[in-house]
Amino acid sequence: MAGSSQWPRLTARDRLLHVLGTEGALSRSDLVRRTGLSRSTITTLVAQLLTEQVLVERQDRGTPLNGRGGRPPILLELAEPAGVVLGLDLGHRHIRAGLARLDGTMLAERLLALDVDASPAASLDRVAGLVEALLDESGHDRADVRAVGMGIPGPVDRTGTMTSGILPRWRGTRPGEALTARTGLVARVDNDAHMGARGELAYGAARGRRDVIYVKTSTGIGCGIIIDGKLVGGATGIAGELGHVQVDEHGIICRCGSRGCLETEVSGPKLVELLQPAYDEPLTIPRVIALAEDGDAGANRALGDVGRRIGRVLADMCNLLNPELVVTGGAIGASPAFLAGVRDAIDRHAQPTAAAAVEVAPGALGEDAELRGAISVALEVGAPPAIPR
Repeated sequence: MAGSSQWPRLTARDRLLHVLGTEGALSRSDLVRRTGLSRSTITTLVAQLLTEQVLVERQDRGTPLNGRGGRPPILLELAEPAGVVLGLDLGHRHIRAGLARLDGTMLAERLLALDVDASPAASLDRVAGLVEALLDESGHDRADVRAVGMGIPGPVDRTGTMTSGILPRWRGTRPGEALTARTGLVARVDNDAHMGARGELAYGAARGRRDVIYVKTSTGIGCGIIIDGKLVGGATGIAGELGHVQVDEHGIICRCGSRGCLETEVSGPKLVELLQPAYDEPLTIPRVIALAEDGDAGANRALGDVGRRIGRVLADMCNLLNPELVVTGGAIGASPAFLAGVRDAIDRHAQPTAAAAVEVAPGALGEDAELRGAISVALEVGAPPAIPR
């Protein structure tokens, strides 16, 4: 039987909910044994929680105690909370939308190819259309939506405003407010790399880790920093702009307005530009990855060089932050040659103890990382309060 010393800060009600939340369906007798509460207390609490529809009785029954004969006990479990959450991932060339239950289970997803950079208004009109389509498909309406998370491919400050010149047509816009005007739904908005980090932390390669750097390498280079299990936003919310670390003070002007940013030297488009003269066919990032997978020496060499260049900057971050894991995402992140380049640069340039402490691994979610991160953010906002632990 559980002693009361195991539950120093929990009420009897919270104790019962905690046990059901961690162990699953149990009988009333099981709850007496697991919680240490008296049978009369359990009887009173269960009756109250059934009335409140916090608990439900399962139709199937449990096994008789100690395998004896007789009528099996009725099992109790937490009721599935009502409502859904929405996740939205806007990339430079796509919109992904997903609808999930409050336990994170995906109900429906939609993908739309679109030039998001070209027009904030047109893009958000299409987002609103996808939201309605998802709700219709799943049999829900707007009143069922508990919260929305939305990722955007550019810096978003703490006021929800798009900053810098990375997306010139979006600069100064407030995508969350624009979505509310179209749908009546309120979204928590952040940049796509932050959402990718959140996705890998909640559901992917970083699950169970505490100190992680997530790097997204695609059209640009983004980064999400997880310290002690929490995303670092910084003073204004734009922490992690890895692609805009200056690596050459005399370099070319970057789209952000600075000079010689890492992104001006290595990114998806720069990779294609570097390789194109050596190939007769038109190259794209997916085609370069496919060539590398087929053993093409030039593609693998170029991907390794990109990994080493980014890894050089990550090595300094490893010295400063001492992470346990670097997760590489985006269109390039899963390439073995890229991963090897990142690993090599960290081993060469980070302090030996920092380099030895950090694992470098590809993301587990691929292109779904940002959408899953948006779902994770929405769940934090809209899910019922966590059961005390």
